[in-house]
Amino acid sequence: MARARPMFRARVLARIVALATALACTGLAVTGSAASAAPSAVPSAPGTGPVLELPRPTGPFTVGRTELSLRDAARADPWVVGERRELMVSLWYPAVPGRGARPAPYMTERESAALLELLGADDVPEDTLAKVRTYSVADARPLARRSPLVLLSPGFKLPRATLSSLAEDLASRGYVVAGVGHNHEAVATTFPDGRTTPCSACTPPYDQAKLTRVGEGRAADMRFVLDRLTGPRPVWGGGRAVDGRRVAMVGHSAGGYSTVPAMRGDRRIDAGLTLDGLAEVSTPGVDRPFLMMGTPENAPGGAGEPYWGRTWSALSGWKRWLTVDGAQHESFTDLPALVDQAAPGTAEEMAHGMVHGMALGKADGRAAGGAVAEDGLSGARGVEITRAYVGAFLDRQLRNRPRPLLDGPSVHLPEVRFWAP
Repeated sequence: MARARPMFRARVLARIVALATALACTGLAVTGSAASAAPSAVPSAPGTGPVLELPRPTGPFTVGRTELSLRDAARADPWVVGERRELMVSLWYPAVPGRGARPAPYMTERESAALLELLGADDVPEDTLAKVRTYSVADARPLARRSPLVLLSPGFKLPRATLSSLAEDLASRGYVVAGVGHNHEAVATTFPDGRTTPCSACTPPYDQAKLTRVGEGRAADMRFVLDRLTGPRPVWGGGRAVDGRRVAMVGHSAGGYSTVPAMRGDRRIDAGLTLDGLAEVSTPGVDRPFLMMGTPENAPGGAGEPYWGRTWSALSGWKRWLTVDGAQHESFTDLPALVDQAAPGTAEEMAHGMVHGMALGKADGRAAGGAVAEDGLSGARGVEITRAYVGAFLDRQLRNRPRPLLDGPSVHLPEVRFWAP
């Protein structure tokens, strides 16, 4: 297994703080490295670190967000003896616009501190990520409509907040998104009673047996969440906000390879999509629509074999296999976009070690490695591509809307390659 590079990660994030603080003192703003709608770091008080923000959602709806704490009394926690399975779930949804709305926090201070510690960013203020500006309104009133449901599962060790850019965009386009915090599988998960649980699952060995355990456990988590959101006594929306007849699951890394066992165990999930994560547990495939999207190393014959090829062969429904030139494992999350705002051009460097030194992040259990493409993907561009293809897939599979973007290469998004081995 390749070694992580914590000192490098620390340098990258420390550069964010130093740069943003200096610019705050001079009154200047920092622009992202992409020329699109990438946000800039918001100047903050000297010495307090940067105030970063997520990319603005592209849809027409105001986005609301609420938090659910769920406990499955019938199931033991797979990682901690004597505990019942608990989950934190963030719900993003189309909301009624309102004045004086309170933005939802990105993550808690304890989650921020734990994630920065994981990244080796010892000199970065612990609450830096807790201050990230979101485009969600805390506990806003949902629109009076039934929306398709998207179950969202993050990478191993990562808080569910790291997929907020995608979740907010989908909610702005009319989906309810349930981002699941799998307890003891993220560096920190904060509950409403003030507890913050650590990553009890984050111990070696990181082998296929453990990946299978993670995948099967997350599949059970998703069944439970689906029961609680669409069952006879839904915990949110009074049964009027979620359309349980239109459900998909999207996952990054460990969340991605958990999508196949979740679909195999629950026919209510109509479609699935992985963002750079497949493993042995994925290889039985499914008979419903499935999109595989990953880094260049996961093209046919690449480092992702045998799992990507075997999964592809076992998929018997509608399917696509895409890779993104210049992408790294974290390109499908918020993290490179946040780094790029305050330190333009560091996303390529960060991709070598910012998150992916974490074992279990990739399907084969290896840490980050390999060369970064000469034309590396900026954080903003990674968010743009991820939003475009995930949104198109969900529109096509859950809303039966034609989306030519899925039919072949696009001149507007030339980084995306289609494979049909």
